[in-house]
Amino acid sequence: MADKTDYEKGLEIRKKLSGKRFGKASSALAELAPDLEEMLNEVVFGRVWTRPGLELKMRSAITIAALTALQRLPQLKTHIANGLNAGLSKQEIIEILIHMAFYAGIPTAVNAFQLAKEVFEEEGV
Repeated sequence: MADKTDYEKGLEIRKKLSGKRFGKASSALAELAPDLEEMLNEVVFGRVWTRPGLELKMRSAITIAALTALQRLPQLKTHIANGLNAGLSKQEIIEILIHMAFYAGIPTAVNAFQLAKEVFEEEGV
């Protein structure tokens, strides 16, 4: 581990984003590639997500938009839920997905809305 401080910051961000879901399920990544999981915590969440200049809520919105456009559906579902914990409202997430419909395509947005519906039902929002 290159920097324990960044790693710890990354875990803190992931706990905040995951909320009540944190640590409930073992991920395939943690089980099969723990070194990659460690790098994800340290670099992506510990360095990138904690950089000054953008609020956590904005970073979450950007991530939802990118994952929508790229059709990374399992990760998108996770980050829609994370977005709620980062302070995005249900309506803000809906607006992000409507916006993406015109930049990433209607079928892409339809898939994203299906996941959002599932998350909203699971989270009770």
